[in-house]
Amino acid sequence: MPEATLIPAAPPATATQLPATLERPPAAHDSMVRVDQAGEYGATRIYAGQLAVMGDRGRASRLIARMAAQEERHRAIFDRMIVDRGVRPTLLHPIWNVAGFALGAATALIGPKAAMACTAAVETEIDIHYEDQRQAIGDTDPELGAIVAEFQAEEVEHREIALAEGAEDAFGYPVMSALIRFGCRVAIATSKRI
Repeated sequence: MPEATLIPAAPPATATQLPATLERPPAAHDSMVRVDQAGEYGATRIYAGQLAVMGDRGRASRLIARMAAQEERHRAIFDRMIVDRGVRPTLLHPIWNVAGFALGAATALIGPKAAMACTAAVETEIDIHYEDQRQAIGDTDPELGAIVAEFQAEEVEHREIALAEGAEDAFGYPVMSALIRFGCRVAIATSKRI
């Protein structure tokens, strides 16, 4: 009787051995990464405009500089995700560059409370946006879900700081807030697709 040849068992599958279709997060997450990167870029431009007008003087400037540093970190992480995941960035970057800076500079020209009103309005919409994303992601993309949750908490902190610094006391706050929030919703909707 011939000796049986043993066939070695296949090694257990690892994440690197799975087909690419199983490794990649759902395609809907591409638009999430795209819009989040664009939003964080826009936020850095708003703060750059505010600091260009306000300089580095006073309490409001120091708070804005701190929030700007957090937004730069957020943007850098989404920049990395854009590359790592092969996501096409928004084609609207030149618009967000100019519009963000202009919004920041204009609100800072009105005064520190108006600059804070801008932050409160933007962060209110971003909180809603990130919450919608967290619900949509669920447990399908742990990396993106964790990043969105962390950044959402920091954006809420920015809003609370702005409110504590008198955002609601800014001249024309209800109208300014409504216009900025509407602009944010438009920017979110268009950056997902374009």
